[in-house]
Amino acid sequence: MSRDGERGRARGADGELLGIGAFAARARLSAKALRLYDRLGLLVPAHVDEATGYRFYRASQAERARLVALLRQLDMPLATIAQVAEADGDEAAALLAAYWAGVETRLAGQRTLAAYLRGRLSGRSSEMHGMFRVETVDVPERTVITETRHTLADELPAWIGASLARLESAAAACGGMTGAPFVVYRAEVSMESDGPAEACVPVADAAAARRWAAERGRSRDIGVRVEPARRLAFTRIAKAQVAHPQILAAFEAVERWIADQGLEQAGPCREVYFADWEAAGPDDPVCDVAFPVR
Repeated sequence: MSRDGERGRARGADGELLGIGAFAARARLSAKALRLYDRLGLLVPAHVDEATGYRFYRASQAERARLVALLRQLDMPLATIAQVAEADGDEAAALLAAYWAGVETRLAGQRTLAAYLRGRLSGRSSEMHGMFRVETVDVPERTVITETRHTLADELPAWIGASLARLESAAAACGGMTGAPFVVYRAEVSMESDGPAEACVPVADAAAARRWAAERGRSRDIGVRVEPARRLAFTRIAKAQVAHPQILAAFEAVERWIADQGLEQAGPCREVYFADWEAAGPDDPVCDVAFPVR
């Protein structure tokens, strides 16, 4: 028996305490797990004897110990486990619900990516194309206000949301929006390559847009330009598919479709965000992955 388990009970200032062996039995966990939770700061003993190093727990800590063990089975990050364990009632439930919604979104996207890769690796190109319906659309010339940034893939979602929100707000002073916002990738954005990416919002008043840009000085991040008329080849994807690396399957499917149709890419790829991101569920269409073609 370990020295932590040699003494089952002790008397603390606030009543009886259980040694780690007795507490482990009550919590239906191993002493090894309890020592790990202590090291991680998830379940600290109520008392540690300075002379012997024995750990002692209150019986009331058993519920928290079992909760921590169950949350770890969900692969929940330690910081989130600590938040849930410290919260009460509805707040704890809401934290768990938010975490699990993120898990389901990620898994939905990964499921799509895995199915796509199975088709690709097996050489069944028709199956691959069947997962992504590719169409074309003609888009007229437009004036767009822009914000550009060098960013890696893990920073991209937060930047897209923030930059498009800023541009959509600014569009009110530029005659209003005339189309869905979009992001143009001037170079590859991945975990190794930082673009740049350009967030764009079409606006109605070109003169007001130029004044808006001029008021912000000569910042390389802010701009206004004319987006030429284009034909886009695109596929529509759900919210769960937008995350990196799942979205790469959609980009590649459109590229292969373009090649199969004998077309040429005529500009950088882009994502067009046409739906309310916050209101959309994992399976709701929110984005077009598109390439200009000729």
